[in-house]
Amino acid sequence: MAVKIRLKRMGAHKAPFYRVVVADSRSPRDGRFIEEIGYYNPVTVPAEVKINEEKALQWMQNGAKPSDTVRNLFSKAGLMEKFHNAKNQK
Repeated sequence: MAVKIRLKRMGAHKAPFYRVVVADSRSPRDGRFIEEIGYYNPVTVPAEVKINEEKALQWMQNGAKPSDTVRNLFSKAGLMEKFHNAKNQK
């Protein structure tokens, strides 16, 4: 099973709010997911991002691939650097 870390769109029309979820790559964007690991609110200034770093790192170490947008969010939060450092130490 290919697992992805991606955004699930929530919120009203023209007021998006996203949840960062771990899902099977075959499931639809707003459909079934395995676990919720955070959220992203682009409407606020500055954009609000809350991610459970422990769970995100654990999922990536188990082979979950982040989508492009989630990868950018993780990079800004410093998660991708932590992931690569942990990967290189093994």
